[in-house]
Amino acid sequence: MRLAVLTAVLCLAVGGLWWRWSPAVPATGPQPVYHGPGDSRAVALAVNVDWGEECVPEILNICREHDIHLTFFVTGRWAGKFPDLVRRMAEEGHEIGNHGFGHPHPDMLSVEQNLRDIQRAETVIRGIISRRTTLFAPPYGERGPAVLQAAGQAGYRTILWSVDTLDWKVRNADVITGRVVNRVHPGAIVLMHPLDATTKALPVIITELEKDGYRFVTVSRLLGVGSETKPESAQGPRRETRSGQQFVRTRHRGIWSAGKEFPAPGRIEAGSAVILEVCSR
Repeated sequence: MRLAVLTAVLCLAVGGLWWRWSPAVPATGPQPVYHGPGDSRAVALAVNVDWGEECVPEILNICREHDIHLTFFVTGRWAGKFPDLVRRMAEEGHEIGNHGFGHPHPDMLSVEQNLRDIQRAETVIRGIISRRTTLFAPPYGERGPAVLQAAGQAGYRTILWSVDTLDWKVRNADVITGRVVNRVHPGAIVLMHPLDATTKALPVIITELEKDGYRFVTVSRLLGVGSETKPESAQGPRRETRSGQQFVRTRHRGIWSAGKEFPAPGRIEAGSAVILEVCSR
């Protein structure tokens, strides 16, 4: 009995010494974001992409048809394999976020390892869309102190979700639709993946939520949205200038397209500032 007690005390002492001297990551610091403000009937659909390239084009087609924008969190390795799809996402007005490079388990990595994985993905994505990502969705939704600290050091906000479709598990369009429609709330971030069932559910989800007064925005817009904020689809025509020319770009179903160019009344010199009144027919 005495031997057992002595052994237990010794183990606790050694464990205490190990805990005291082992490097620890503080639990305080940047915290993940689960949803946006609840004062506006806005919702963001967040699609985590490390596979599913066969479904992405149809998801983009559906979004264009319904004039909505999503936030795609892509891994660096997937973006490197399918740069044209990433480029199309950005060109059609969708937001691109960072999903790490190799889809590891972040909670099994150190701060330094997480930081390298995030930055490696950032380099690949930035090389494709020519701009830096600012939102990070950790693989598997893991949110331990090491990954949160790494994301903060890299200048990212860590994004999770408040509504989970569980599409990777159920793979049934009706179930996926039901989970979203029954659980959605103002400011929700809805987690999805590029799957056949999700693709089939998407137009139904969009229609049902819009009937209930919801509008779809990107995660970045959701986090800054308020009762005064206009939806992305509210942007109207705009007029721009080129050296010696004037042209109009109009937005239809989420895509900016250049109208017929026509000569300006007077030549516009390169570098000059021109203010034009925005007008529409």
